[in-house]
Amino acid sequence: MSKDQKYWKENIDLIVKCLSIWFISSYVFSIILVEQLNAIKIGGYKLGFWFAQQGSIYIFVILIFYYAFKMDQIDQRQRPSNK
Repeated sequence: MSKDQKYWKENIDLIVKCLSIWFISSYVFSIILVEQLNAIKIGGYKLGFWFAQQGSIYIFVILIFYYAFKMDQIDQRQRPSNK
């Protein structure tokens, strides 16, 4: 596998992982499992409501920083060393 193909495979794998996590938090937790999660309260709010209103947004922002951090690592591995 060429260096470019390996780079894009790692990039696409990371994107798929991040989008999967975001899908689970924003769709599964906020819509499908909302009734079960509403049995749990955080700060006086039902957990299902929290995921629908704020949780998926927080997770999205965390995923942005995680993606940037991991892509920096991938870029560092792909750069030729100056030695």
